[in-house]
Amino acid sequence: MLQRIRRYLDESWSELKKVTWPTRQQTLNLTVLVFVVSFVVGVFISVFDLIFTAGLDFIGTLG
Repeated sequence: MLQRIRRYLDESWSELKKVTWPTRQQTLNLTVLVFVVSFVVGVFISVFDLIFTAGLDFIGTLG
């Protein structure tokens, strides 16, 4: 059992050494991009929510 765990850890470490990690600047740029896209999508959803809510309120007042 202990041998299997050791082999798993060795193989995992070997695979991690093959990974091309992003630079600090790439990580920062992608993080900012995620925040900006999330904000834009949030605004988009909020605007449509307000429009649909106003439409349903208007339909509700007709009846």
